[in-house]
Amino acid sequence: MSLPPGFLDELRTRISLSQVVGRKVAWDQRKSNQGKGDMWAPCPFHQEKTASFHVDDRQGFYYCFGCHAKGDAISFIRETENVGFMEAIEILAREAGMQVPARDPKAQEKADRRTELADAMEQAVQFYRLQLKTGAASEARDYLARRGLSEATQARFDIGFAPDGRQSLWAHLSGKGVSPDLILDAGLAAKPDDGGAPFDRFRGRIIFPIRDPRGRCIALGGRAMAADARAKYLNSPETELFDKGRNLYNYGPAREAAGKGQSLIVAEGYMDVIALVEAGFGATVAPLGTAITEDQLRLMWRIHPEPLIALDGDAAGLRAAMRVIDLALPILEAGQSLRFAIMPDGLDPDDLIRAHGASGMQRQIDQAIPMVQLLWRRETEGKDFDSPERKAALDRVLRDAIRKIADPSIRSHYAEEIKQLRWQLFRGGNPKSGPQRQIFSSGKRKTLPAMPSTKSSYLAAAAGAGAEEHLREAVILATLVANPDIVERFEVALERLDMTSAEHRAIRSAILGNADASNLRAAVEADLGAPALEKLMALSHVQISAGVLHSGDSEIASMCVAQELAKLAARRGAEKEIADAMQEMGDFADEGITWRLMQAAEARNEAERSQTQDRAEYELGDNGAKINRDERTALKELLGRIDFTKGSDRSKS
Repeated sequence: MSLPPGFLDELRTRISLSQVVGRKVAWDQRKSNQGKGDMWAPCPFHQEKTASFHVDDRQGFYYCFGCHAKGDAISFIRETENVGFMEAIEILAREAGMQVPARDPKAQEKADRRTELADAMEQAVQFYRLQLKTGAASEARDYLARRGLSEATQARFDIGFAPDGRQSLWAHLSGKGVSPDLILDAGLAAKPDDGGAPFDRFRGRIIFPIRDPRGRCIALGGRAMAADARAKYLNSPETELFDKGRNLYNYGPAREAAGKGQSLIVAEGYMDVIALVEAGFGATVAPLGTAITEDQLRLMWRIHPEPLIALDGDAAGLRAAMRVIDLALPILEAGQSLRFAIMPDGLDPDDLIRAHGASGMQRQIDQAIPMVQLLWRRETEGKDFDSPERKAALDRVLRDAIRKIADPSIRSHYAEEIKQLRWQLFRGGNPKSGPQRQIFSSGKRKTLPAMPSTKSSYLAAAAGAGAEEHLREAVILATLVANPDIVERFEVALERLDMTSAEHRAIRSAILGNADASNLRAAVEADLGAPALEKLMALSHVQISAGVLHSGDSEIASMCVAQELAKLAARRGAEKEIADAMQEMGDFADEGITWRLMQAAEARNEAERSQTQDRAEYELGDNGAKINRDERTALKELLGRIDFTKGSDRSKS
């Protein structure tokens, strides 16, 4: 709705921003000057120990020099109370003694209805609180005492008891003048399908009120006392007040505790939250009878940038933690993630605290792992990767998970972390180590043995026939990966190139399949796993190639790829011509032709030996490409002098 001109200005004039903010922060008396309205405190929007949050009471604005949060009293109420604009106006107007202009009839009617429902819920809470003191609740009181909940704790969380009577609450609220439709619409009672008299929804249960960030009771949770109850825990149905996927138990107090520097802990249920809060972990919340939702995740991130998921150590708790991973991956942002503290097997946080105290829980919190490690654990724990197919399946699953991350920077870091973990699993070493490292100590040189990965390197795989072609392919692929902007112009040639190994074919497919990727290397690594590119880029022949040395220079990279493609085409063409000619001539080849064919083969072999032994003479041409002086034309010129179709020597020299 629109407000009358001047209403907001008058509201801001009547209220003191320092008083509004002062309810949420502890002022730093050394830095603050109350007389001038110049106030400083630790920021309520992010975790810090220093007073970087500044309030200018005269101007009516706040600013944090740490997280850069800024605004006025309205924005402060909206952020800290998790309310909309008009609700923030209403809160401030009540404090200032101002009457908010009437809304349109429908909006006002809806607001009034929600207020009435909240009032009915609060009356129910007080009824259940009184019932906890009756003789019928002796078993419930004993249960709470066994769980270590003192009377003060019970009062703090407004814990109550719903008696077994079918209409106990209904009769009480009706006697207080609460209309039947309010009782039903608040979810406190239900009508049977046969059309009979309404009945209380909660019977024979310990009651836990669920409150919104403003402290209003919007729903109830009930823990059954009877062992044969159909559901151990029962929550209110969704109503005009309550959406279970958009609220968290203990949200308001947890937000306040997190604003004072505590880490946000996410537990599984009411008793866990209460136990953690009583043990000193005030910033604790829990989902409401359902798996964590995306809306709940966003609520958590409004409190703390890195909530800690502390779920039960049983199979169900682990499954819940794993589901959170898939939910969180697509909406991760820089500085916004999750950590996981998995409780010891068979224990929940409440059990752990009762057995080992707050220090035992703190140890679990201190050992919490980042989400990427739990993702790795989920996909590898208890599995055997003793075959290429199983390793490939793992790569595919991890690649699919990483692709869910929208933020390219986070996606890249996840790929790097997974690469490290994968290397440790399959290689037992550090992927950043070279295949052979030299250590100089006391003037003596020690040569460490080659890493195991060296045994399966591209160079070893290419040893023997085709080594030179294999290396040229490696230069082409590495140059394209290092210079993704030139891939498009070489797509056709790359598709037609007959690769010498399955590894090269896989890299080529990944390059062509991710030609439009903003980060081609990360995309190829996501497809194939980091080791594939590591082995490719580790080759000395690749590292000294111009296209890799001058990555980012499209002209040099293009020249390099074109040069290597031409050399491959010439070499493979010459080999085919020689083979075809020898087959066609058979016994009719004269001595001159045979001699020249032998010379051609020898020139080719000499070039190959020169490449393999790393003795080839290279020079950097004007176009920036590495060029072998002798190899370029030897075969082509020699074979060009022979007319294979006539079986005679055309050479005049």
